[in-house]
Amino acid sequence: MRIGLLGTGNVARALAHGWSTAGHDVLLGSRNPKERTDLGLPVADLSETATHAEVLVNATPGDVSVELLRSIGASTLTGTLLIDVGVGLSADYTKLSHPNSSLGEQIQEAFPLTPVVKTLCTMDSTVMTAPDSLDGPSTVFLSGDDAEAKRTTGRLLADLGWPPSSQLDIGGITTARGQEHFAFLFMGIAGGLGAHAFNINVVARAAG
Repeated sequence: MRIGLLGTGNVARALAHGWSTAGHDVLLGSRNPKERTDLGLPVADLSETATHAEVLVNATPGDVSVELLRSIGASTLTGTLLIDVGVGLSADYTKLSHPNSSLGEQIQEAFPLTPVVKTLCTMDSTVMTAPDSLDGPSTVFLSGDDAEAKRTTGRLLADLGWPPSSQLDIGGITTARGQEHFAFLFMGIAGGLGAHAFNINVVARAAG
């Protein structure tokens, strides 16, 4: 698939490399593409990246994502699956920019004709593309209102190494709040472990 990734940070680069290795056509989107020619990946401006994409990934800072997407324009985004992996945090990491909602919901509300799926925001970028590097299975969550969009996202997650058994659909886009608000627990766990390369696993009660 043609995958456009908005952003050129660690998350966007990790996902681009992961999907490129799986055979997808990836393009990174930057507000200053001429300054980002050292990434070893193709880079274009935001509008060109969005136009190129069959699937668009928001990997921009969550406090500016909606504004950035508006600069691209609703008409360009209409009908394009948007996978949102962003979380809006203050500069000191003590507050969420969407404390009573979620970035995923805000994007879906702003672009009702663009199916939004929230995923991958509960882990470090190193784990997003290498779940098998962990000492056991773990869980990746999906939130969104469009069933087909979630199925496509699930296939793309599988290409990163997340089998269906590791994917958990937790419901509509409002459940993105839980994924994003997990950021504080993530930071606490990282502090306790002294490392960021970890993930959580949902373990259900044994049948019977």
